[in-house]
Amino acid sequence: MAIDFKKRLDNEILVCDGAMGTYLNQKGLSYDRCFDELNLSQPDLVGEVHRDYIEAGADIIETNSFGANIFRLSTHGLAHAVREINLKAAKIARDAREISGVDVLVAGSIGPLGKPIEPFGRITLEQAKEGFREQAEALLEGGVDLFMIETISSLDEMTVAVEAVKAVSNLPIVAQVTFTAEGSTYFGHSPAEVAARLLPLEIDVLGANCSVGPQKMLEVIEQMGELGVPYISAQPNAGLPKYFGGRFIYLSSADYFAEYAKLFVQRGARIIGGCCGTTPEHIKAVSEAVKGSPVKKPKSKIRIKEKIEDKQISLITRATTRFIENLGKGLAVSVEIDPPKGTNPTKMIDAAVRLKEAGADAVNIADSPMARVRMSCMSLAYLIRQSVDIDIILHYTTRDRNLMGLQSDLIGAFAVGIRNILALTGDPPSIGDYPQATAVYDVDSIGLVKIISMLNSGYDFAGNSIGKPTEFSIGVAANPASEDLDTEIVRLKQKIDAGGQYIMTQPLYELDILKRFLDKLGAIDIPILLGILPLVSHKHAQFLHYEVPGIDIPERILQAMEKAGEDSARVGGELSSEFISSARSLVGGIYLMPSFGRFETCIEIVRNIKS
Repeated sequence: MAIDFKKRLDNEILVCDGAMGTYLNQKGLSYDRCFDELNLSQPDLVGEVHRDYIEAGADIIETNSFGANIFRLSTHGLAHAVREINLKAAKIARDAREISGVDVLVAGSIGPLGKPIEPFGRITLEQAKEGFREQAEALLEGGVDLFMIETISSLDEMTVAVEAVKAVSNLPIVAQVTFTAEGSTYFGHSPAEVAARLLPLEIDVLGANCSVGPQKMLEVIEQMGELGVPYISAQPNAGLPKYFGGRFIYLSSADYFAEYAKLFVQRGARIIGGCCGTTPEHIKAVSEAVKGSPVKKPKSKIRIKEKIEDKQISLITRATTRFIENLGKGLAVSVEIDPPKGTNPTKMIDAAVRLKEAGADAVNIADSPMARVRMSCMSLAYLIRQSVDIDIILHYTTRDRNLMGLQSDLIGAFAVGIRNILALTGDPPSIGDYPQATAVYDVDSIGLVKIISMLNSGYDFAGNSIGKPTEFSIGVAANPASEDLDTEIVRLKQKIDAGGQYIMTQPLYELDILKRFLDKLGAIDIPILLGILPLVSHKHAQFLHYEVPGIDIPERILQAMEKAGEDSARVGGELSSEFISSARSLVGGIYLMPSFGRFETCIEIVRNIKS
């Protein structure tokens, strides 16, 4: 079949099928469903979709396996079913071909992993490659004729996917990249840069799919044709969707879509199909419009290098804020304020006023610590800023926000005057009040630092200009008491390299642990703020030691708190002050964390430090 595919590419325009997911939605299935799982629970329905497209005139049908990789399936509790789902996907498509009696090609659909890979995301290149390989092996075993790697915007991810497929198969590969309306990928790469990166991988067809409608995609296809890309595919969405009557309706009619299909062919495309919103009606119109059209031969010379423009972004990884300036003027102090569990912020605003009067340089606003529901950290930061002239360090986690939400909120935070961000991955929902809640974690804290650095440079994650750059100082967290200190140090240095300007540690209670951490870390050029959480009782100390991840309280302190009895809050404050006195020459600042909203002890410690 591989020879047949190449021969047919050389001699005719091939029509691919249209959307699977949106067409299934039109048939009544909710987007909440795992469409890939339908291969197991509703194979007849999936087969019906394939037969509809074959009847419409498709020469290529794609398996229902777009999201059937271990990372996407794991969100549905189906990580164990990767092989079974992909095998079944290939079988259903082949059975549809047999039932229809039409010699169509079955393409194994492989979509993106669903989460960014390194350096921004938490998935390593090796993990990504293994995920793609596992899927490709199952599709190959199922009997696909070629692979269609599609809807991928990261060239790193596409490269890994192609390499993974090539490692297990010599079948043809169609690599389809997603472009924005601006004609670049979400990471800012032009068609020329995409071609320069992917063609050396010896893929068989390079193309574009999803994201935009026919009009915008035509511009991308034109550029690929001008570059001399030998085999091009085009599978746009049916325009932009409109939400109506509980469903997304795509606006491009079949006739409109078919007119652009003819233009795609004129610009050099060999495979024409559809993505989101397209139906058998669209594919029928495309088939009638392009079949029998003369094949436009590619330019004799691939002109890529001369088209590439250097679009390297020089990251600004250091921003000067008032807090950063204060860090260089003696021992800086910041005190954490947890947002309220309800709607009344009065106590927190009053605490900020008292901390300012005591001499604190900043207040930290936590982001739903311990994964418990509280007022938005952004809202409380704004309310405090409106009432108190004190620097705010906004804790910002990647747990609850996807890539778009992260950037939108950060841009909004800068617009309302927030200038200091502590970049955190965030406590997982499993330890909080809603263990069944779904965490996002598109990126981890390292990726977040890089995103903030890009915003400081005037660009979003995709490399698009945001106009005036942000000017955030970037804080990063560290746990000096980590059981795996070597890994902790490696990750901390990655955060520093990505743009971290100061370090705020987890609460510590022993000088030796701090010294061991500093020795392991070695010389760095950014200040460290030592985390201090004054104990209020023996029960409190036990809870932190035995139940809170990352906090280790020495036995001598546990015993001292037990012995203190009713005087334990005072003793806890004195122990904290003694530790600060012994450690102040080793750090650039102190980060105080009051417990249970009790600010009196922390206010007294601030006065002592600043006196």
